[in-house]
Amino acid sequence: MSAHDPSQLRRHTERLVEEGIDVVRVVYPDLLGTDRARDVLLDHLPTACAHGLAFCRAVYHTTPRGDVVPVAGGLDAGLPDMLVRPDLATLAPLPWEPGVASCLGDVTDARTGAPAPESPRDLLRTVLARCAEHGLAPVAGPELEYFLCEADPHAAGGWRRYSTATGVVYTAGLRADPDNHLLRVLRPLRDLGIGITTGNHEFDGAQFEINLRHSTALDAADRAFRLRSAVKELARKEGRMATFMAKPFNDAGGSGFHLHLSCTDGDGRNVFDDPAGAYGLSATARHAVAGLLTHAPALAALLNPTVNSYKRFGPDTLAPWLIDWGLDNRSAMVRVPPERGSGARLELRLGDASANPYLLIAATAAAALLGVLDATEPPAPLEGYGYDTARAALLPMSLPAALDALEADTGLTRLLGKDFVSAYLTYKRDEVGRFHSHVTDWEFTEYADHL
Repeated sequence: MSAHDPSQLRRHTERLVEEGIDVVRVVYPDLLGTDRARDVLLDHLPTACAHGLAFCRAVYHTTPRGDVVPVAGGLDAGLPDMLVRPDLATLAPLPWEPGVASCLGDVTDARTGAPAPESPRDLLRTVLARCAEHGLAPVAGPELEYFLCEADPHAAGGWRRYSTATGVVYTAGLRADPDNHLLRVLRPLRDLGIGITTGNHEFDGAQFEINLRHSTALDAADRAFRLRSAVKELARKEGRMATFMAKPFNDAGGSGFHLHLSCTDGDGRNVFDDPAGAYGLSATARHAVAGLLTHAPALAALLNPTVNSYKRFGPDTLAPWLIDWGLDNRSAMVRVPPERGSGARLELRLGDASANPYLLIAATAAAALLGVLDATEPPAPLEGYGYDTARAALLPMSLPAALDALEADTGLTRLLGKDFVSAYLTYKRDEVGRFHSHVTDWEFTEYADHL
């Protein structure tokens, strides 16, 4: 459906009026996967669709603290415009904000009319188009974890975990969630229509996981992006903070972003299944595994995108830090769940919850496609408990090492696009530089009195 089709626009507008909606929030992801948006009065929606909403392109180059990183096309070009047009096919009323609906926005360069090079949603579209050229349609199922925090002026950073209950992994109800946070989130998320299936308390106190149904890759990324934004917004309404930071607390584990991936052909058949193939997997599936293993060091830069991400890694964390795969083995980086037939799939456990859903799915699909094109077989699957450095290579153990691996991976960077990769590397290396120049609380506590 074209946002410029007058009859379709009129139909959407009439429906919104009937539902008592007079504001449309047009939302798009930045490089971090954080929502950027503008509220549009319903009377102005036709103009927004026809001409687009002007934003400074440097929003893609802006840090969480508001500084602008000198990425090409931003400061050096005089902070030019980009245009965001509402994607009316994604319109959905916000259950927690009466009178407001939200939709995703498509981002174009105001001068050329082409997609903005840094646009995560368009990067995913580009990768999926390459997959389609080879008869593959990726299907994705995201799983995201997060911590719920409450304000506490005496805690580090001003926030503490909402609950410190222990031993309540994979539970639901008041035992782990004394204020019924999960139920108050699941119901409005269901009403938002983003395909929520289940939720539970996770391993550590105040840590939760919400699952989304499997769907085509772009749809899955859209829904994962909206899930994160919605969970954070619902927490804010209660004066709390939901964080998808990789490892926010020293005394707790990290939060993952696990991705289930399969592919269908033109007839909708799962091409990862083959009862006669090794492990019940098709050659396509095995080659996809090999691609994920081959490009894992570069993938880390996109799937573990912050300085903090690498504090989640380590032995006995159930966060992979070795490049390996296994059959129904959660200590492996790539796990192949036991289902076959239409349920045959891979689970990439590398990503953490801070990853941009669009970049995570695009990079994963790209690496899998490269493996299929190379037609190489993976090594023997991991047996038993992993985390043995004698059996598998280490992933990069810092963001700088991961960024170097991404830059060196010519196959993956070619598929992701030179302009995007250059912008991403510049943005993230600035983050590394700022971190290394910042004096942390740990350093002061460790050294100030003793030295």
